[in-house]
Amino acid sequence: MKKYFIFFILTLISTTFLGCGGGTSVNDTAISNSTETEIINELFNLPQNAQNYSIFPPKIPQDNPITNEKIELGKYLFYDTKLSANQTQSCSSCHLQKSAFSDHNKVGIGSTGEHSLRNPNSLTNTGYYTSYSWANPALTTLERFIILPITGDDPIELGVVDEEQEEVLNRFKLDERYQNLFTKAFPDVENPYTLEYIVKALATFLRTLNSFNSKYDKYIRGDKTALNESEIRGMNLFMGEKAECFHCHDGINFSDSTTNEKSFSNPQFFHNIGLYNINGIGSYPDLNQGLFEITQQNSDKGKFKAPSLRNIELTFPYMHDGSMETLEEIIDLHSNGGRYIESGINAGDGRNNPYLSDFITVKNFTQEEKDDLLAFLKSLTDEEFITNQKIANPFAQDE
Repeated sequence: MKKYFIFFILTLISTTFLGCGGGTSVNDTAISNSTETEIINELFNLPQNAQNYSIFPPKIPQDNPITNEKIELGKYLFYDTKLSANQTQSCSSCHLQKSAFSDHNKVGIGSTGEHSLRNPNSLTNTGYYTSYSWANPALTTLERFIILPITGDDPIELGVVDEEQEEVLNRFKLDERYQNLFTKAFPDVENPYTLEYIVKALATFLRTLNSFNSKYDKYIRGDKTALNESEIRGMNLFMGEKAECFHCHDGINFSDSTTNEKSFSNPQFFHNIGLYNINGIGSYPDLNQGLFEITQQNSDKGKFKAPSLRNIELTFPYMHDGSMETLEEIIDLHSNGGRYIESGINAGDGRNNPYLSDFITVKNFTQEEKDDLLAFLKSLTDEEFITNQKIANPFAQDE
């Protein structure tokens, strides 16, 4: 058992977890293995029988153990516009619960109106990723990633650049609600009103945004009426060697860059799916060429992370640059073995991209197969997740 998990269980024994700021106290005389599992599942918003289906909690850094109080602080911070320099945006502005914590803009739009080059990732099951962002292998933890949209200046997102930090932090330090929340979340820290502890609280909350109650999940857990015949055919095609979808979208999170607390490794994979082939030399649009931007290796042109497909019906537009509006377009790309752009600045035949993944080949799906794949992908929508009040805007609930 990993050291951090031992610490986590000890914390469970000595700390109140259920109910924000109070509720059920667990002690070493009352706790049992089943009770531990129930508490952990409740904490991470996992199904009560999750471990029976190889659904385990995400990995937790040793220096940021999870507590209910930290989750509560992180939830308020996530939804609060005070966290942007000009107080016009919160994290939730680009990650809407009704859209499975994505938005419907092609690319991110920051608090000053500046556009980024990438489509905002959905935060569904985000604690399970081994790589945060579309194509940067160095961003291996939520904590390392979250600081970028807060403080980054190219592009500006929340805009908390150096000269704005003192003012932003004072908003929380002088707010009575946050004085209470920070004290409970970090009781042993003399001054928790820093970006370090804001990031830790946000990361803790994000690790609870877990979605495992779709129709597909209910089917896997034994309800054989949960999927209809078309959805079952689509699932079998998805998992089979004709479509080969499962090679890059595998496991409980439907992404090959996924880990959990039981994993021995932290796999990272990036793929070129033939979205572009500008000038026939494998290039993608300037400043948006995927892993190549980091490694400068031509073979890495167009390589991006395979995101989770959970709630994919809700997270349009698609691809790293939001250049596909519908799931039908994606299915056609995989049927054709790449995308052909006939004219314009991005013209090229992605089917002939020299760096194309080996799994992207001509599949020639029939119309029925396309319909079945679409039906299966929609079966990954979790209605409970997008309406769950535990992870919803607390300010709306306070009104």
